[in-house]
Amino acid sequence: MKYKNILITGGCGFIGSNLAVYLKKKYPGSFIAVLDNLKRRGSELNIKRLTQQNIAFLHGDIRDKEDLALQDKIDLIIECSAEPSVISAAFDNPQYIINTNLLGMVNCLELARAKKADFIFLSTSRVYPYDKINSLKIKEDKTRFLWKAGQTIPGWSPKGIDTDFTLEGPKSLYGATKLSCELLLTEYIYNYGIKGLINRCGVVAGPWQFGKIDQGVFSLWMQHHYCKKPLSYIGWGAEGKQTRDLLHIDDLCELIDIQINTLNKNGNGQIYNVGGGNDISLSLQEATFLCQKISGNKIDIIRQKETRPFDVAVYITDNKKVTSRYGWQPKKSKENILEDIYIWLKSQDSSK
Repeated sequence: MKYKNILITGGCGFIGSNLAVYLKKKYPGSFIAVLDNLKRRGSELNIKRLTQQNIAFLHGDIRDKEDLALQDKIDLIIECSAEPSVISAAFDNPQYIINTNLLGMVNCLELARAKKADFIFLSTSRVYPYDKINSLKIKEDKTRFLWKAGQTIPGWSPKGIDTDFTLEGPKSLYGATKLSCELLLTEYIYNYGIKGLINRCGVVAGPWQFGKIDQGVFSLWMQHHYCKKPLSYIGWGAEGKQTRDLLHIDDLCELIDIQINTLNKNGNGQIYNVGGGNDISLSLQEATFLCQKISGNKIDIIRQKETRPFDVAVYITDNKKVTSRYGWQPKKSKENILEDIYIWLKSQDSSK
């Protein structure tokens, strides 16, 4: 691999920590460092796991440019840090999400410019406006919502939403800050000679994810089944028919590995949608059934009729661009994903 010195920001988070371990195992001769402010609950549990793999841990905050005044050589920055909650910024002070996601990105880009380092940015499907997604016509199946066929919408097909889908319209402060970061990276690529690309990820799930109600929903679903705690179907009729595709963290790591090794050839400046696609999708109702089957536990489901702000009935990723470019496709099924989460939870349970 060309890159011998890699910095992963947000490296004690779910994606960052798994990616660091994946790359260190595959490229043991490379120096890999992670930087994290440890604000998210559970992130501190990754420090031991990372250092045991000879991955350097830097306690720092991307909002503070002094924390990024690093002396070590850096060839590649993989930007995984973010405040990922769509809900919190709607009701709390928006400054934290803006400072973390947007101003923090500026500091990371300035570090890349100073070090002449290349850049991979983990963006989000939330850059697409929720009102435009919800304007797509849906039908109700027994266990999920489905998009109706026969609609002529640029960037949409029955396979899902592609990168050509409109960006015009409200998308939440989270989505707005991430889209702003994409625009900044594009300018740095063309103004300063940095090589970089953007992955707009849908729902990513797997071991070492500490799911919350507004982020990491499928991991949360299995966690609650494992611990026999209640869950809620919120909005959209409160039947749990909201549907998302999901992607195993290992499949995402494999894609980023491919991108790292081809960035100089054909990936520079590109934007990709990355997710599980139609074949790897679940409604909350279907996730409940599958979690019951895997865990053997049945839990109470609370039904709340009011739909949350920014929620969408259906989101499915169309991977056609990233598949065409790299030949990459997800390998892990939805059953694999939830089974792997269950096995990990069991391995971490000190009471067993």
